[in-house]
Amino acid sequence: MASSLVLPLKAAFRIGVISDTHGVLPSGLAGRFSGVDAILHAGDVGEGALLDTLCAIAPVLAVRGNMDFGPWARELPPTAFLEAGTVRVLLIHDRQDLRGANHPPRAQVVVSGHTHRPEIEEAGGVLYLNPGSAGFPRRGEPASLGLLRIAAGKVEAELIYLPD
Repeated sequence: MASSLVLPLKAAFRIGVISDTHGVLPSGLAGRFSGVDAILHAGDVGEGALLDTLCAIAPVLAVRGNMDFGPWARELPPTAFLEAGTVRVLLIHDRQDLRGANHPPRAQVVVSGHTHRPEIEEAGGVLYLNPGSAGFPRRGEPASLGLLRIAAGKVEAELIYLPD
C-alpha cells in the first residue's frame, strides 16, 4: 500500500477517518463515509480484506498498527501522508511514536489510533484526531469514526459515534 496519497485539487474535501477495526467494520460505516474523497485507517486493521471493503467506498490510505501481522500487514507503512489541497495530514498508529522525533514534518493534521479513545486536540498549531475504535471500543464507549472537512486551507474535525 502507498505511503502517500495526493487528492485531485478541488474547493473542499471530506475525509473519512477510522482506526482499530481489528477485523470488524461497524454497521453504518458505509453510510457515514458515503461521498468522502478518501478514507484514512490509522492501524490495527485486523485483516487485509477489510481494506478492500473500504476501497469500494473511496481511496484508502492505511498504516500498520501493533496488532497487524502477516504478509498483507507488511505492505502497510508505519506512517503515511495525505495531501488535500494545501493541507498535509500525517497518519500514524500510535501518537506516542512522535515523541522526540521531528514530526509532524509540514503536517497541519496528525491522525492516530491505538488508544481506542476518540479525541480531538489542537496543540502547537497542529490538529490531532484520534477517531477511537471502530471495531472494539473500550470502557463501554460506542464504536466511533472521524471525519475531516478541509476547505480553503482550514480543517475541521468531527467525531461520529455509531449505535450498537
